[in-house]
Amino acid sequence: MAADNIEDPEAFRQRARSWIRSNLELMDRSVLAAALGGGASEETELAGIRREREIQRMFFDAGFAGICMPREYGGQGLTPAHQRAFNEELAGYEFPHRLQAPNFSPCAAVILDFGTEEQKRRHIPAILKGEELWMQLLSEPGGGSDVAAAQTTAVRDGDEWVLNGSKIWTTGAWWSDWGLCLARTNWDVPKHRGLTVFIFPLHREGVDVHRIEMLNGSKEFCQEFLTDLRVPDTDRVGEVDEGWTVGVRWMFHERMLYNSPLVTLPPGARFTPGSGSPADVARDAGVLADSHVRDLIGEARVLDIAGRELQQRIAQGVRSGRISDQGAAIARLFGGVAGARTRTIEFEIAGAMGGAWTDDDGAAAGLGVDFLMRQAACIGGGTTEMARNVISERVLGMPRERSSDRDVPFREVPRGPSAGARSR
Repeated sequence: MAADNIEDPEAFRQRARSWIRSNLELMDRSVLAAALGGGASEETELAGIRREREIQRMFFDAGFAGICMPREYGGQGLTPAHQRAFNEELAGYEFPHRLQAPNFSPCAAVILDFGTEEQKRRHIPAILKGEELWMQLLSEPGGGSDVAAAQTTAVRDGDEWVLNGSKIWTTGAWWSDWGLCLARTNWDVPKHRGLTVFIFPLHREGVDVHRIEMLNGSKEFCQEFLTDLRVPDTDRVGEVDEGWTVGVRWMFHERMLYNSPLVTLPPGARFTPGSGSPADVARDAGVLADSHVRDLIGEARVLDIAGRELQQRIAQGVRSGRISDQGAAIARLFGGVAGARTRTIEFEIAGAMGGAWTDDDGAAAGLGVDFLMRQAACIGGGTTEMARNVISERVLGMPRERSSDRDVPFREVPRGPSAGARSR
């Protein structure tokens, strides 16, 4: 579409507003909080996923799916300004929140960046229609945040690859369809140089998905066991042994999640538990008039505003080239620290209700569990420790952290017995 034929963002906003109010229900924040915080039954959650697939298809049919994605793959070919307008008009209404991360970013984004033409035409339209839900298979049980130390192996066998290993902390894998997986294809080069990315269906022979129960009762995190999983070479993303090139961009998209032009996320909505704001907590705890509590509410509000403005500034800087794409780690760091602090503020405001509560306590209920889970904001999506390293080394240009495995063939890097056996 020629630039002069693109619909004006304000006209687009008006059209989106009319469609949203005519076709979507108001969002029940308690339902969203239960889904994110482990308070929903499996049956309820699967019903929610079905509804979100339906909403995503409604978006597609109405011309609101893939607003910034290329038209040749089913998107609208519009601008981030159009996506922001849609996000703003969507505030307060139901939307497919579990279909956004990592489905659209980073998974769909990585396919757009590195996938073959056949892969893009096969998968991007299906993602936009809600027919395919994707998960990223990065973390491993023994790898922590060192993604490049992946030990899940992929060995070539003719026109196929045979994968063996395990991935972990995959949110929602039990109800998803496809996985984007980083695997080791070469043990005789330094760790960053021997990786390759593959895609495959999650529910097939050779893939066992196990759910992990968290402290808050959520079973969204999963561990996947890959046993002689055969993947055709046509489902390889990027070049052989060049997976780290894909991975760097992959992690950029992950860090930019909240301000990605590929993600539909109304203002104020986050992929974190909690059924209300700190002000709601103070109201339901009966302490809204307390001056100290009001100071805490103000602090949380400032963190929220600063975080949104920071995300937008970095996104604009990256798009214009004024900021390196590694600058996304700045927003990731702030988001993690601010998220943990906000959970702490809510817990402090709740007072005694933070330790014991009933369902009648409204927004103050369950905050003790949220407080205990607060550090998840600094772990999921890449740890804040790794973000600090990226900022210091790749944004500020400080000396690299010393490492004993740099320029050493990965086969020679000391590992535990099970990993060593796997490498042979």
